Amino acid sequence: MQSSTVPTFPTTFYPPKTLFVPSKIHSFPSKSSILAENCHLFRPIMASLSGFIVRSQMSTSSSGEKGFSTLSEYMGEGGIGLGDELVLLFEHLQYACKRIAALVASPFNSSLSKQSSFAGGDSGSGRDAPKPLDIVSNEIILSSLKNSGKVAVMASEEDDAPIWINDDGPFVVVTDPLDGSRNIDASIPTGTIFGIYRRLAELDHLPREEKATLNSLQSGAKLVAAGYVLYSSATILCTSFGSGTHAFTLDHSTGDFILTHQDIKIPPRGQIYSVNDARYFDWPEGLRQYIDTVRQGKGRYPKKYSARYICSLVADFHRTLLYGGVTMNPRDHLRLVYEANPLSFLVEQAGGRGSDGKSRILSMQPVKLHQRLPLFLGSLEDMEELESYGDVQQKVNPGYEV
Repeated sequence: MQSSTVPTFPTTFYPPKTLFVPSKIHSFPSKSSILAENCHLFRPIMASLSGFIVRSQMSTSSSGEKGFSTLSEYMGEGGIGLGDELVLLFEHLQYACKRIAALVASPFNSSLSKQSSFAGGDSGSGRDAPKPLDIVSNEIILSSLKNSGKVAVMASEEDDAPIWINDDGPFVVVTDPLDGSRNIDASIPTGTIFGIYRRLAELDHLPREEKATLNSLQSGAKLVAAGYVLYSSATILCTSFGSGTHAFTLDHSTGDFILTHQDIKIPPRGQIYSVNDARYFDWPEGLRQYIDTVRQGKGRYPKKYSARYICSLVADFHRTLLYGGVTMNPRDHLRLVYEANPLSFLVEQAGGRGSDGKSRILSMQPVKLHQRLPLFLGSLEDMEELESYGDVQQKVNPGYEV
């Protein structure tokens, strides 16, 4: 049965500096007394919530009552034709991401992130060396996938080779468990990225290590589903099953992901570019010309573009998906399997484009698990204009320390 419960604000939320406080406190006032004394302060908040309720995506139960649509309800009754096996896999994936969200928000993650005794992953030194939080997140996801019983193999950015889980699992999962984790100490948003493929049954006769690798090296065009989870002021799970891109926001009071952005459509053109332009003088001429042109308002869109750059791929991509524009890393830096393919799948389902500056990402055939490439994601018209400059891939890579 679908829930019709309206979420409420936590009673620990109070408007700053205006809350009634008794002059003498012998015992802490009850929640009801606080609300009674301050009800005039909460009316604007509740009015805002009412507006949110009206605007939010609603689901209809068998009794005709309307309520918030959770991710579980959307998958089970959304009319999108998902099989039970994929629904079950997503239940375990969302549980894993809730655990990671709690880990990222924990006051104890700072001490964990400073530990250096963890090892493993994709080439381990410097700014790309695996961090303890990456490793813990990786283990959380692996545990959930094992418990689902629906995954044959998991390939992770944190592991040198894919892990074979279950001979009978119908799915293959590729993931970047905690993108942007080096930003955690500064409370900058982070995220989890994942893609889901069907297991290639025609490879079942091969040795385990070989079939695990080949299953993980499928073209992005074969993705069954993909998504990311943004850990920020809100925890947002954005996903596509091949029929549009949808975002669900975690309601911490119930533990449910609630449908808040149904069928996202990226604007055909934005007014924001997202790139580390401190590297401007290492860029090729074509990319410099493009950036110079759009930020002066001399491009195909006669308004000046603004720069917005968080240096957290999931956060920069999420903003671009909602507001339009283009987010990019012109270097051979981001992973085709774990980052480029899932995010390109999502942006295409929303009406945008994912490219390496020349070719469509989803048309590429990966040749190795940790293959890197330039990545450009964004609005269709912005991407077409960017690619028209031709030379936008940065070949100079002096090795950055920051």
